[in-house]
Amino acid sequence: MPTPELSVVITVFNEEKNIQPLLAAIYDSLQHLNYEVVLVDDGSTDLTVEEIRQHANHRTSVLIFNKNYGQTTALSAGIDNAKGEFIATMDGDLQNDPSDIPMMLEKAKLENWDVVAGRRANRQDGFVLRKVPSKIANWVIRNTTKVYMSDYGCSLRVYKAHIAQNLGLYGELHRFIPVLAKQEGAKMTEVDVKHHPRIHGVSKYGINRTFKVIADLILMLFFQKYFQRPIHIFGTAGLLAFGAGVIINIYMLILKIMGEDIWGRPILLVGFIFLLGGIQLITTGIVAEIIVRTYYESQNKKTYRIKEIHRGE
Repeated sequence: MPTPELSVVITVFNEEKNIQPLLAAIYDSLQHLNYEVVLVDDGSTDLTVEEIRQHANHRTSVLIFNKNYGQTTALSAGIDNAKGEFIATMDGDLQNDPSDIPMMLEKAKLENWDVVAGRRANRQDGFVLRKVPSKIANWVIRNTTKVYMSDYGCSLRVYKAHIAQNLGLYGELHRFIPVLAKQEGAKMTEVDVKHHPRIHGVSKYGINRTFKVIADLILMLFFQKYFQRPIHIFGTAGLLAFGAGVIINIYMLILKIMGEDIWGRPILLVGFIFLLGGIQLITTGIVAEIIVRTYYESQNKKTYRIKEIHRGE
């Protein structure tokens, strides 16, 4: 098969009843495109892999994990193995509709967008356990990261390959792909896409993911603002703490000189805690700076990406 223009990356985990209708919908919707389908089985324990082998055509390949690694790792593996100039991602639960992909691809090509993200206009999910937490999470992420996307939870997106392949997906950061893409300097837009209720299988998400999202958000804010200059956050906090400790201890010293008994006062302990904490934070910042420099220099990475070079004639 010639090099495809589009690679469709789909992560699946225990979706045996969804595979046949999913592949049928993809083959029908994309028949006029030069494409490939890359399925990543994330350690399914049912007949998902057997269903893929039975219904896959010559355009379809499947990466089979030996165990469940999580959606982010599966997505990263699929993107790494994609060969297309553009990469589309979607879930394997039939809630995303592959018929939206040609429209999104056309928009990316005609308007030169790096990322075209889906926005579920009529979301078919439970209100209390899915829609409300999602709206709250979207609002928090938008207003803390300043990356203004409406629907962070929609997996249906089309990327230019060089953007998708440089996202640096680890842990469970798939929820923050727009933020990661923005860090790469990507031009992004959103379009309304169809969304269907889940018919087969069960959702892999629960209300417990809220705590994971909060933890990942803290990490993303650090990456966004301080990844290349960690001393700015650790050093600033350390200097403030150290300064507060110095002021407190000077005050206690004055009281001691004036003849007051300062032993056993809680504020004396607080002063020493601020002093030691400040020194530790500053030291952590210096160590983090060394680690960042090692990260870039050991791999010949650059702290910048050039979008294009134009030479005058």
